[in-house]
Amino acid sequence: MKTSAIVPRQSTASIVLAFAGDVACVVLFAAIGRDTHEHGLDLPGILLTAAPFAGGAAIGWLLSRAWRGPLALWPAAVVIWLSAVAFGLLLRGLAGGGLAMSFQIVTLLVLGALIVGWRLVAALVMKIRKSRTVA
Repeated sequence: MKTSAIVPRQSTASIVLAFAGDVACVVLFAAIGRDTHEHGLDLPGILLTAAPFAGGAAIGWLLSRAWRGPLALWPAAVVIWLSAVAFGLLLRGLAGGGLAMSFQIVTLLVLGALIVGWRLVAALVMKIRKSRTVA
């Protein structure tokens, strides 16, 4: 007899909010980068800068099937983070954007801190709420 792991169904709201959180992280990354390098904080410019990395994050959602556990660090957060970086840099390079090694390193570190970081904060908040409910 073959058994399979049962994955608890996630609410649509939690999936949408998690996806929006990842997109917000990518947009924040783009805005910080544009501001740091004095390219301006106009919305079209920020979205243009964010687009390849948002596309990479979306690919990460598909690869990790993040809708099954959108707040999970593994595989969701890690795969989304690394996909946002790898595919984002690839798409940026194909579009003629700069790919200096320092930019690649900053991209890896900042997107990791943001995409993994917000889930760590969410897990901590949920743990605190749960402990207060039990007490």
